Amino acid sequence: MINRILKIKSQINTIHPLIHCITNPISINDCANIVLAAGARPIMAEHPDEVEEITLMSKALAVNLGNITDARMKSMMLSGKIALLNNIPSVIDVVGVACSRLRIDYAKKYIHENKPSVIKGNISEIRALCGIDSHPVGIDAGKEDETTETTISENIETAQRLSSSTGSVVMVTGKTDIISSGGTTFLIKNGCDMMSNITGTGCMLNVLTACFISSGNIQDGAVSAAVAFGICGELSRETKGPGSFRTALLDSLYNLTDEQITKYIRLEELRK
Repeated sequence: MINRILKIKSQINTIHPLIHCITNPISINDCANIVLAAGARPIMAEHPDEVEEITLMSKALAVNLGNITDARMKSMMLSGKIALLNNIPSVIDVVGVACSRLRIDYAKKYIHENKPSVIKGNISEIRALCGIDSHPVGIDAGKEDETTETTISENIETAQRLSSSTGSVVMVTGKTDIISSGGTTFLIKNGCDMMSNITGTGCMLNVLTACFISSGNIQDGAVSAAVAFGICGELSRETKGPGSFRTALLDSLYNLTDEQITKYIRLEELRK
């Protein structure tokens, strides 16, 4: 798996794929910079009259339900359909579906009609998509839902269930990331607590996932993004606070080496 991660990382730095990101204004600048730091090229177009053309020329699409608006909902649906019709890898970050009827109804419609390559969310959001009781705190996962030694089996089963029902790779983020294609599931334990103390790290991981799945290898790409981002969090944590951590996170990704990935990766593979 390490060799596959390094191969995808190298491919991004060689090809510099164009990544179409339809995300929210809260994190849009950080998302663009994370894509650049990974070696890809971002384009953040969201006007409904141009997004189909932009998606068509891109190597991957990332959409995000944070700070949702009517215009962005229309644009994401248009782009998602173009991505599906043209076999362009895509990822949807289902931000807030556990706490908003508007978002969960939209997410279900988007997933049904556009069949994204990856569905990303925290465990409360993924439980909500599966119709399981969840306990969100705003757009964050509730403590009752978090992946612990007690709940890990249930949360893995939830990810596998959603993957099997949608055909998408499911990416459940948290202290332990769960990435499942139904038959094969990876557990990733890289990262640090500081990552939850700045706005937009989930959005950044979403667009980083788009960078890595642009390789065409969907599950390995999702795993690679989670591993790389988690390691960068660990490498950046010795800072004075969230402001310097945010800068260090970007620098760590830009300077991330194969040797660091090999040294710090904490990954477990499970098969049914």
